[in-house]
Amino acid sequence: MSSNQNPVVAVDHVQKSFGEVKVLRDISLAVNPGEVVAIIGPSGGGKSTLLRCMTLLERVDAGDLTYGDLTCAKDGTYGDKVLLAQARQRFGLVFQNYNLFPHFSVLRNVMDAPVCVQKRDRTEVEEHARALLAKMGLTGNEDKVPCQLSGGQQQRASIARALAMNPQVMFFDEPTSALDPELTAEVLKVIKGLAAENMTMVIVTHEMSFARDVADRIVFMDGGVIVEQGPAEQVIDHPREERTRAFLAQRGA
Repeated sequence: MSSNQNPVVAVDHVQKSFGEVKVLRDISLAVNPGEVVAIIGPSGGGKSTLLRCMTLLERVDAGDLTYGDLTCAKDGTYGDKVLLAQARQRFGLVFQNYNLFPHFSVLRNVMDAPVCVQKRDRTEVEEHARALLAKMGLTGNEDKVPCQLSGGQQQRASIARALAMNPQVMFFDEPTSALDPELTAEVLKVIKGLAAENMTMVIVTHEMSFARDVADRIVFMDGGVIVEQGPAEQVIDHPREERTRAFLAQRGA
């Protein structure tokens, strides 16, 4: 991680409301190349909404969103479709409920976007997809459809699908919340492996020990604001803010 590089993704003074409810209140966050940022906090604190705004699934009401040299939103005003399409090429997104195409094989799930969206050579994409599935421990499952896989296997397939786009940053929205402990361990092992390869990642998680182990920086959100952020061990083991301490005590961290 180099401090003289531009952030891979950044939000600046971002706000988001749903009706009368202010969900994000003046959030600023920059993620640097090779950095792993874990976002923790209570339900309803704004974590997933921030992730959805950063991945263009929700539009911010105010503030800026940039991907390197691409300004997606300036003061809440978005760029054109071409620019936003370019920005979408720069990130991968893994949901808590997998979101695989149920009628596609596992291999086709991984190959579909690189072939159809990025217009890459099908032979090259298939080779890359098979290599990614092998890396995820899914060799032999290429021709199955998602319902034939365990939840952990489906989540690992969805990680392979996101990686197939060669993203600059990976976003994970509570990637283990739908899994039992054994399958959770499978998925967390994969994410730790990506961190060891210096993959830039933003992870919304409720797994405190995992956040401490894998993240370079932890961001604690509550009430639509960033209450505290810093190196993972400092935030988990020596939180400065009372709200952070209370939250971690509830989680048994």
